[in-house]
Amino acid sequence: MNYELQTYPDREMLAMDLANKLAGDLRTILTHEDRVVLAVPGGTSPGPVFDDLCAADLDWSRVDVMLTDERWVPEDSDRSNTRLIRERLLVNRAAAARLLPLYVPAHEPEEVLAELESQIIDELPLAVVLLGMGNDMHTASIFPGADQLAKALDPHAPILVPMRAPGAPEPRITLSARVLNEAIRKHVLIFGDEKREALENARGKLPEDAPINAVLDGATVHWAE
Repeated sequence: MNYELQTYPDREMLAMDLANKLAGDLRTILTHEDRVVLAVPGGTSPGPVFDDLCAADLDWSRVDVMLTDERWVPEDSDRSNTRLIRERLLVNRAAAARLLPLYVPAHEPEEVLAELESQIIDELPLAVVLLGMGNDMHTASIFPGADQLAKALDPHAPILVPMRAPGAPEPRITLSARVLNEAIRKHVLIFGDEKREALENARGKLPEDAPINAVLDGATVHWAE
């Protein structure tokens, strides 16, 4: 698996540098594309990156922002990734960007898959994707042991895959590994020794056991303690 590992002296430096790199990637791709899509994760780790990125000087009116995955909860939930990016990324200069939703009110994600995919399909491939990774080597909501793992990893997978996984309290919806891996630029954000160790442990494993391996090739991994 061929990826670049960049290490930083602290998380603040990482957030600033990664935000600059994401903005630079978007700026570069906008020189030859009318619009670009930036896909980002939820959770706690990327918040400081968003705080820096939202102030970046680029033509945000030509940027579509979407999540790599979402928990199937209403937007006003503390567990909503959509809420996180509305509050911390789609502000300041980035308020001019357009959100491609990964959640609409419905009892189950399967009920609205076609509706959500219809808003994404014409904007692909992703220009820039930022991913996280769990200690179990999952990325986005592609978990080892999840009910639709094989479908999410299939080279001919659909754009979106509903996912239910052991230990996940609610259903998820995730971009498939195919869509994530086809991004023009790929970045992975990890913090702490446990995740650095998990990244090392992923080496040589099948994506079924270490889903991060489905998207690592050609990526830049950004790590700080």
